[in-house]
Amino acid sequence: KAPSGDNQEANKEKAEKVASLDKGTIVQMDAAVPVAEKPLLTDTDLNHNNQALEKDADNLKMQENAAHQANLQQLCRICGVSFKTDRYKRSHPVHGPVDSETQGLLRKKEKRATSWPDLIAKVFKIDVRGDIDTIHPTRFCHNCWSIIHRKFSNTPCEVYFPRNSTMDWKSHSPNCTVCYTARRGVKRKNQPSNLQLGKRLKIIAERARKTKSVKKQVQVNNKNLMKKIANCKKIHLSTKLLAVDYPADFVKSISCQVCEHILADPVETTCSHLFCRTCILKCLKVMGSYCPSCRYPCFPTDLVSPVKSFLNILNSLAVRCPVKECDEEVLLGKYCHHLSSHKEVKRKEIYTHVNKGGRPRQHLLSLTRRAQKHRLRELKLQVKTFAEKEEGGDIKAVCLTLFLLALRARNEHRQADELEAIMQGKGSGLHPAVCLAIRVNTFLSCSQYHKMYRTVKAISGRQIFQPLHALRTAEKALLPGYHPFEWKPPLKNVSTNTEVGIIDGLSGLPHSVDDYPVDTIAKRFRYDAALVSALMDLEEDILEGMKAQDLNDYLNGPFTVVVKESCDGMGDVSEKHGSGPPVPEKAVRFSFTLMNISIAHGNENIRIFEEAKP
Repeated sequence: KAPSGDNQEANKEKAEKVASLDKGTIVQMDAAVPVAEKPLLTDTDLNHNNQALEKDADNLKMQENAAHQANLQQLCRICGVSFKTDRYKRSHPVHGPVDSETQGLLRKKEKRATSWPDLIAKVFKIDVRGDIDTIHPTRFCHNCWSIIHRKFSNTPCEVYFPRNSTMDWKSHSPNCTVCYTARRGVKRKNQPSNLQLGKRLKIIAERARKTKSVKKQVQVNNKNLMKKIANCKKIHLSTKLLAVDYPADFVKSISCQVCEHILADPVETTCSHLFCRTCILKCLKVMGSYCPSCRYPCFPTDLVSPVKSFLNILNSLAVRCPVKECDEEVLLGKYCHHLSSHKEVKRKEIYTHVNKGGRPRQHLLSLTRRAQKHRLRELKLQVKTFAEKEEGGDIKAVCLTLFLLALRARNEHRQADELEAIMQGKGSGLHPAVCLAIRVNTFLSCSQYHKMYRTVKAISGRQIFQPLHALRTAEKALLPGYHPFEWKPPLKNVSTNTEVGIIDGLSGLPHSVDDYPVDTIAKRFRYDAALVSALMDLEEDILEGMKAQDLNDYLNGPFTVVVKESCDGMGDVSEKHGSGPPVPEKAVRFSFTLMNISIAHGNENIRIFEEAKP
């Protein structure tokens, strides 16, 4: 049975009410669920969150390091200046070989360095070989490049070095000076810009004036500090003591740029500035290795003496003596000598009260020879009178005996024994011929003997061995040509005639080369045979000399030959390898040189040969 329309509407309303009630119960049920019954986050979810946070922190750190490294690439490794300050943004790599321009300069100056690390270490004393890319910049600016060039080119120009000390590079940190330098200053945009134009210009001018005065004050303070460091007011002369009123520029050129006194022991830096040696050394030690005038790198080893012409001008300046009641004008070069005379007078004044107004007497040994003679004049006359009366005029024996008695009286018996030996003609030293015999028998070379002579003399304080020149004098008397030489008893196959001519000289020569064995390594000549052999080697030179003197008709002589002889110890002559004859380790070599040859022509001797390099 179909429901009527009213029934349909009533059913519809009823259904809507039920639906709304069901919705309400659902909402209320959801709202009534307690918080504790909600599902909690698991450990995996927490780990994922922590990992995400750590990843974000790592990414941030990597970004900061990358930014730090990017900032480093814009800074100079040596001075720390930004490359943006250079108009052309020029830079050079710290590592690797030098550029072609620098290479050409180094070749011109004959320098061995070929890489930038070597040059940087030499000029700036900075070792860049152990640099780390995350801490140190990898390039340096063009200003430092030009400093290196001027260091090796010796150009007399000034270079500004912006730092007093080397840069101290550190790894990135929250207070990193590389990354946060730009945030420190107050930007101009933050300042109020609503001022009137005239007032603003006035403020800018006032600021510039203040900045200039501050800079000037800093310069004055630096200069005063350097003067305090030098502290040379009492030892260096003021420019006010110059006797002539020189122009200000000239006075500045002859005065030290640290203490402003007249240059004393002047030295010149590589940047051509002049300083007193003591002043610049003190400043370099306290303030760093830079020139006090221009901040150019400067080291004590770079200091050189100025040119001689400048030193001559400096020493010829006239200065007034600062000593009271003197006021004498003396040349600067002679000032030290003049001042020493004042000190001598002052010293004498100190000792005058000891002698109660008398003349101070110096010790006898400190006097000059003339003053010693004057003081001992009376004693000398007495000794002379005694010697003539008692010892037959032997003043030396009397004086030596007095000295000997004085030594014995003071128990100095060692010196007395030595003096006594000298007086008896023995002495403590060896005869030169004995020293020569020792040298020859022990096979000592000249240098080895000289070392022994110096060592013994230094240790003992006495000259036991004789010097080399005394040995050479004794050597001459022992050489074969010094005396008419003969052997006793006579040697076999040697003429007993002391007048050795060249007529019989060929008797000692072999008739042909084949007389010697094949493995012969040396030949020994008898003295006369060696002389003939040497003359035969000079046959062409002798004939040319005769032709030059137009003496072709005088080929038969007689000839006069001047020979220079020598004897020397040879070092190590033993054969190191091979199967030659056994020879000693050391040997003595007698040799001679044909100095010149002349021929009798009429009443004169004409020289036909002379050794150019004996």
